[in-house]
Amino acid sequence: MRYTAVALDFDGTIAHDSEVPPHVVEGLRRLKDTGRKLLLVTGRELPELLAIFKPIDIFDRVVAENGALLYRPATGERVELGEAPPAKLVALLRERGVPISVGQSIIATVEPHETVVLQCIRELGLERPVIFNKGAVMILPPGINKASGLAHALNELGLSARNLVAAGDAENDHALLDAAEYSVAVANAIPSLKAAADRVTSEPRGDGILEVIADLIESDLETTPAVRQRRKLLVGKDATGQEVALPTHGVSLLVAGAAKSGKSWLTKQLLLRLCACGYQFCVLDGRGEYLDFEPAVIFGTRDHAPDTIEILSALEKPGTQAVVCLAAVPVRKRSAFFEEFSLAVHALREKSGRCRC
Repeated sequence: MRYTAVALDFDGTIAHDSEVPPHVVEGLRRLKDTGRKLLLVTGRELPELLAIFKPIDIFDRVVAENGALLYRPATGERVELGEAPPAKLVALLRERGVPISVGQSIIATVEPHETVVLQCIRELGLERPVIFNKGAVMILPPGINKASGLAHALNELGLSARNLVAAGDAENDHALLDAAEYSVAVANAIPSLKAAADRVTSEPRGDGILEVIADLIESDLETTPAVRQRRKLLVGKDATGQEVALPTHGVSLLVAGAAKSGKSWLTKQLLLRLCACGYQFCVLDGRGEYLDFEPAVIFGTRDHAPDTIEILSALEKPGTQAVVCLAAVPVRKRSAFFEEFSLAVHALREKSGRCRC
């Protein structure tokens, strides 16, 4: 299973007029039954969300306040990811008649009050990003958006954004969709989000999400690939000057050539590109040629064999890149080592969708 998690916006994506239809909730439960994790990423403040959406426990994590608050439905725990709203900004907005709602970190209002909001921020000399959401106006702490909150949630669940499907409908969903491996804009989304998404659904809101759920359950999106490739593994250019790139999934690559012809250099460059795109890799190094490969954690040396348990424990973390040096493993024992190790990595890949050797 490649796509192990799905992150969804609330208003306009699964909800219409603050309600999620029962058949959409049932579809989410069917998806959850496949073993995938579900995340809700919304600009809503948590108390109002809990009041209007009772089956919140269908989600493994909820990111509220547009990335500023993490909620764990199973335990009811809340983790603040952003600083509290500046009291002087809250006071000034109220003094000037701006209708606001104040959360743990967010200050929310509606258009056309954004002009006054920006004036107040400027007058107070604050650094406060203003985010729009189909008529809603959100004032957030620096560095906080849906992608930053999503990253915290994925880290807690031990998941990678490279195995994530994300869907939304509005301006504040750009960061969410850009973080995901496969991005979806529902049919009622704003034009700019549709233009940026990997897929646009035929139906609006929750019915559009059900289209994606059906394809995930049926084929893990193999039959409905992204309409464009946002992350590609650039190799170089051909004789005509055109870029030569490899897909980042479903490809096996053989690098062959004479000794000292640059095979290791080329392979390292490809791995660096994979690393830059957020993918996880594990290199089996038979001669100790990758002992100085900086992006990776090195297991084993030319004198000491690697420990399989240590390697697999490290690979459980999505951001860990690994080099397994087999130089100290006798040639006659390498086949058995590789067989045992490959089975373990395969199990990890089945569970998480990631890690390529």
